[in-house]
Amino acid sequence: MPELPEVETTRRGIVPFAEGEIIESVVIREPRLRWPVDAGLPGKLTGQRIRTIGRRGKYLLFETAPGTALVHLGMSGSLRVVDAATALKKHDHFDFTLANGKTLRFHDPRRFGSLLWAEDASRHPLLRDLGPEPLDDEFSGAYLRATARGRRVAVKSFVMNSQVVVGVGNIYASEALFRAGIHPRRSAGRISAARYQRLAAAIKAVLNDAIKLGGTTLRDYYSGEGAPGYFRQELDVYERASGPCHRCGRPIKRVVIGQRATYYCGHCQH
Repeated sequence: MPELPEVETTRRGIVPFAEGEIIESVVIREPRLRWPVDAGLPGKLTGQRIRTIGRRGKYLLFETAPGTALVHLGMSGSLRVVDAATALKKHDHFDFTLANGKTLRFHDPRRFGSLLWAEDASRHPLLRDLGPEPLDDEFSGAYLRATARGRRVAVKSFVMNSQVVVGVGNIYASEALFRAGIHPRRSAGRISAARYQRLAAAIKAVLNDAIKLGGTTLRDYYSGEGAPGYFRQELDVYERASGPCHRCGRPIKRVVIGQRATYYCGHCQH
C-alpha cells in the first residue's frame, strides 16, 4: 500500500508537469472507487488552474480557485504523468488532461483509491482531525511525549494513529522504532522524553530516506513518473523475519501488533 513517502514521491514527480497548469478536461471512466466519484466533479475542475499540488497525510490535494480535489491512491493505485495520446490500460479509472498536452492518469486495479471534492480541504471530514505532519517542525519528541501521557497502547500502534501523527505506516513505524532502539510493544505512556526525541528524529529520518529513494516498492507501487521505489533495499527489519540484525547479527523477530505484522530486534530494541 502506498504510504507517505510513496505519495510524496508521486507529488514531487507530478508538480513540474501539472502545478500552475489549466485542466482542459476531466474524464471519469470508473466512478465506483472507494467512494462514488461525484458526477459533477468534472464540471468543477474543467477550465481551472491548478494553483498548488499539496499533500495531507496520504491524500494528494489539487487546489483550484473553487475548491480542492482530494486523491487517495488506495491499496495499489498510482497517479502518473503520461502524454494525452498514451493508450489506455485496464484499470485506468480517470484522467486530468492538461492544456500543456500532459495527462495525469489514475490507475487502480483494486479500486480502493478515491477522488473527492472539497470547497475547504482543511474542514473535510477525512482531513480535519488528522495529527501533525511528521516532517513538519511541530512534530517533535516533546509533542509525542505529551500526547502519549497516560496511554497504555503499544508505541507502534501509537505512532501509526493518524490522529497522533499522519503518514507513519506499518513499514516506516517498524523501521523508525528499530533506529530509535525502542521495542514496538512498549507502552506509549512509559517511554522517556529522551527516547521520544530519538523516535521523532528516527521517524523524520526514515521518511526522508525513503522519499530520496522514491519510496518502497511493495507489490505494484510506482511513482508519478512510473519509476519504482528502491527503499526496500535499505530496510533493516521490515519483512526480514529470521534474517540477521544489521547491528548485532541476531535474528529479526516477527509479531502481530494491532493486527499488523511487526518486525524488530529483541536485542537492540527494548
